Order: sequence, then C-alpha cells, then structure tokens
Amino acid sequence: MKQLPKLAALFIATSAGAIGLLLNSCSTVERSVLAPPQVEGATFVGNKACQECHTNISRVFPASPHARLHLQSGREQNGCEACHGPGSKHVASGGGRGKFIVNPSKNPEACFQCHLAEQAEFHFPQHHPVLEGKMSCVQCHDPHGQDIMKPAGGLAMARLNRTCAQCHREQTKPVIFEHAALREGCTICHSPHGSVNAKLLTIRDANLCLKCHAQVHRPGTLGNLFIGNVNHTTFVRYGFCWVAGCHTAIHGSNVQPYYFY
Repeated sequence: MKQLPKLAALFIATSAGAIGLLLNSCSTVERSVLAPPQVEGATFVGNKACQECHTNISRVFPASPHARLHLQSGREQNGCEACHGPGSKHVASGGGRGKFIVNPSKNPEACFQCHLAEQAEFHFPQHHPVLEGKMSCVQCHDPHGQDIMKPAGGLAMARLNRTCAQCHREQTKPVIFEHAALREGCTICHSPHGSVNAKLLTIRDANLCLKCHAQVHRPGTLGNLFIGNVNHTTFVRYGFCWVAGCHTAIHGSNVQPYYFY
C-alpha cells in the first residue's frame, strides 16, 4: 500500500512532463511565411510610396484585418506589396490600374496564397465561378476596408445579404413575410465559396430545414415526422421542402406566411 503514493507521484510527474513537452513543441512551431507575388525587375518600396496616390485606400486600410497582419509581423512586404507584389516599377511608371503590379481583382492567386481553405472550396462541384474568371474575390470582399466580409462601399447593415444581393436580387428583395433565416444571413443556408450540394447549400435535402424546424414527438405516432401540427412524413420523402408544390417561395413571400407561393 505504501507504494501507491510513489506510483501516483511518478504518474503525475510523467504526465506533467509529457504535457510540458507538448506545449513546448506547439509554441515553437512557426507559421510559414509565404512569398508575396513577384513582379519581374521590381523591388519593394514600402507602404508610404503607395499612400501618395492611393489616398482613400491608405486612409481606411489601417483598420483592415490585412493591415493588422502587417503590424504584427513588422515586415514591409506584408503591407500593400504582400498582395500586389513589389511596387518600384509601378511607382516609376506613374501608376495606372494594374500596371507593373499584381491585381487580385483579376487573378485570385494572390488571395489563395493565404486563404487555402477557400481555394479548396472553389474546387467543389458547385461553386461561384472565381476560378473560371467570371468573378473575383473583391466583388464580395473589401480587402482594404474594416469589414472584409462586405463589398467596398457597402452598408454595414445586413452586410452578408447585401453582398449577395448584388447578383441575387430576386432572392434578397424585401417581402412582407420574410423567411427568418435571412436575418442570420444567406450563409446560414449557403456556402458562399463552394459546396458538394446543389445551390451551394450547406446541408442537402430537408435536413437543412430540420436544423431550425425541429420535429415534434406525439404519443402514438412513432415513425411520423410532425412539424407544428402538420404530419410531414410523406412530404419529406420528396427530398426538398421547396419542391413538390410546397414551400416554393423559400426566401420569403408577399402573400403567404408559409412561403407556398
């Protein structure tokens, strides 16, 4: 019995050592520093050279998350030139849109250097056509502004829906009977970059709707799916709640509170 305290102490010491080794190994791992885009023959000039011409962008950029990355790293090429490449030739030529500089609005590769997860999503079967060159990241995101999740100049109010509304006007127009999910933003149901499901849905079939519209258990109705007072057992077999003549106006309706039309 006297051996138990010694064994307990040995176990605690061994565990503490293992945890310490794990924490030490995690703390010493450095994040990879990706090389900025290259412009042949150009050198880095620093953010101050950009401020002379790009006054409006320079004024709002310090509040941007991209600017905070620059401040944390202390590396000049992590500022403007981290995305646009070295700017000496651009400055020497007197500027000009996209002249001697990388323009992420034309080529998403500069964005993909850091946003690897989003790059992978654009390879899903259903995706916005960024890789095809029909869209660019800056149509939905403001890389220089305080809120990257909205387009440049967009209102902060309902920012996610406003971004989508630029193209999807029919789905985001004001209605009398609004689908409450829209108050959470379009991304509560749709994956904006890409998805394996049709219409960029985060979850396929009626399972998406059942996240919010919970089924109700009723005594004596085992095996049936009740939502509210309606037995939906037969309906959900169609796969989607917005087909088969049911909730066809799923984004909202002006005449019907259950979005039937």
